[in-house]
Amino acid sequence: MSLQYLLDTHIASYCLRRSSAGLEERVNQGLLQQTVAISALTRAELRFGLAGMAADDRRRSLIDHFLLQLPNLPWTRQAAARYGVLKGAHRRGGTPIGEIDTQIAAYALAEGLTLVTHNTRHFHQVPGLRIEDWIAEPPAPAKSMTKTRRKRS
Repeated sequence: MSLQYLLDTHIASYCLRRSSAGLEERVNQGLLQQTVAISALTRAELRFGLAGMAADDRRRSLIDHFLLQLPNLPWTRQAAARYGVLKGAHRRGGTPIGEIDTQIAAYALAEGLTLVTHNTRHFHQVPGLRIEDWIAEPPAPAKSMTKTRRKRS
């Protein structure tokens, strides 16, 4: 399969905290199907959080392991171009959403990916951006592989 979803920093943090079984299930499924990734910005934000932790903090190894599992998308010319357009539109419209959120939205738009976030308030302001909240939206139930037999009358 090909990439479909870009996880933002909020979703990555929820994964690391193991705060939602449904979220974990969807991310793990995405890893198996190779449909999820993070941006270099999300990686940088997680590394920044790691830098502020004590050397013996158990979360350090969780973050390292998490970052090893997820594909990391590099910053591209297309993402930079989208960022410029988005930043300008939000500034003119008086609706800024923050530097890193704007850059992450630009990544998703440039790559044609759906952004997975729990921070929908900011990202709903980005025209054309597809977003999903995997914390608020539980995964669809798995389809049963067994057939039910009809009783004969």
